[in-house]
Amino acid sequence: MREEDLDWVVYHCIPENGGVTTGDLAAATGLEPGEVTVSLERLERYLLIRRSGKTVRLMSVQESLIECQCRYTSDLPFIIENGIIKARRREE
Repeated sequence: MREEDLDWVVYHCIPENGGVTTGDLAAATGLEPGEVTVSLERLERYLLIRRSGKTVRLMSVQESLIECQCRYTSDLPFIIENGIIKARRREE
């Protein structure tokens, strides 16, 4: 199975409200836990999901847009670190 097809299957097994564990996703998809973990890493890198401990949840469109802007705009006065908005430290 191609990576994008695998990611599609995993993504669509994550409930819209609430979270799910990697083990639950492996059981729901019939995939090996290692395959699910690699897929989740890609989905997180693409700003589609958020992982917190063992729980995985979908990111809203708004969350994804803010994360994207923070990641790729270096002159913002703030950063988001582990879900917390912090003032950016200025190096002088």
